[in-house]
Amino acid sequence: MKIGELARRTAVSERSLRYYEEQGLLVSTRTPSGHRTYPERAVDRVIRIQELFAAGLCSGKIAELLPCMRDEDGGPSEAATPWLVADLRRQRARIDEQIAELTRTREILDDVIVVASGGSSGAPTGASAGASAGVETVEPAPSRRQGVSAK
Repeated sequence: MKIGELARRTAVSERSLRYYEEQGLLVSTRTPSGHRTYPERAVDRVIRIQELFAAGLCSGKIAELLPCMRDEDGGPSEAATPWLVADLRRQRARIDEQIAELTRTREILDDVIVVASGGSSGAPTGASAGASAGVETVEPAPSRRQGVSAK
């Protein structure tokens, strides 16, 4: 299939598909006139790449992981090793840390909003903001900005 059809079927831009090739994530062949063509299985590969980007992985990490994963379902391939699971767990821990940091940042912003509005915003502040909005709250780790408080 041509690059335009792959782009249409995966809702990914042609530019992104060319980038995936540059990064070694996707392989095409060339026609005699130089146009890219992709096998049918490229659809699953592009979808898998998009899922991994959405999970917060960079292209270098994706290039390391793809040989260990089946494109069609994301399960382990014959090349998968215990390293794959360990590395994915490290990536998940990194994402958990980012979530905790964002939660702390949101709490600080909530406090600033209360102070800026004269203390009568009516919006819940700090850790209670997430809980009242139906969002699971995370016990934050000590902030890098300890000592910051709304006065």
